[in-house]
Amino acid sequence: LLFKKAKEAMQKEEALFVITGEVLGQRPMSQKLNTMKLIEKEAGLNGLVLRPLSAKVLESTIPEKQGWIVRDKLLAISGRGRREQMAKASELGINDYPCPSGGCLLTDPEFSRRLKDLMKYQEFNLENVQLLKIGRHFRLNDTTKLVVGRNEKENERLLNLARENDYLFMPTDELAGPTSLGRGILSEELIKLSCSITCRYCDLNGNTVADIVYKRILEKENKTLKISPLEETQLLNFRI
Repeated sequence: LLFKKAKEAMQKEEALFVITGEVLGQRPMSQKLNTMKLIEKEAGLNGLVLRPLSAKVLESTIPEKQGWIVRDKLLAISGRGRREQMAKASELGINDYPCPSGGCLLTDPEFSRRLKDLMKYQEFNLENVQLLKIGRHFRLNDTTKLVVGRNEKENERLLNLARENDYLFMPTDELAGPTSLGRGILSEELIKLSCSITCRYCDLNGNTVADIVYKRILEKENKTLKISPLEETQLLNFRI
């Protein structure tokens, strides 16, 4: 599908060929030689996919045969290792690149559940998709959800991703606990529920209640609600 979409873009832009960052043998499924050829064929891109990192261990492509690309300047990387790519990146002064481990988020069951929920209930846009990657997610009703940070880094991310109509929830400075972001239409009842969910993940130090501070981003003043944590059985009813 990715290659078919690339072909559509190629034709629209009147480009002559497609370039990918693939490395022969790096991924056990999609980057075997036979699989790469099959994908090219089924996408209608035979001979038009240039892979600069592995070009010298692959057959010459049409761009190389036509002289549009000088083959001698291309690389011969293959296999699962990343040292050659990282060395080349260092040589070119490229340092800000993602960790090579992991795979497509869509193969993660938890992320997929969150994505399905988003597509069912809320606007599908980049701002909402960014939230799917972090925190614990709770569906409060058809229009509202709550995302609870799991650590300091995620708490900071939620603060940065908050929009003007969002709500933020967090314990007072005396308690350790998460930052939560509420997105949607929050009634007084849902604000109380969000505070109770946030309280559930606070370090209560043996107490049965906690003060949870909350505010809508547009509002200047914080409000505080003393509340007990939501019970686990109830929590599961909202967890995505």
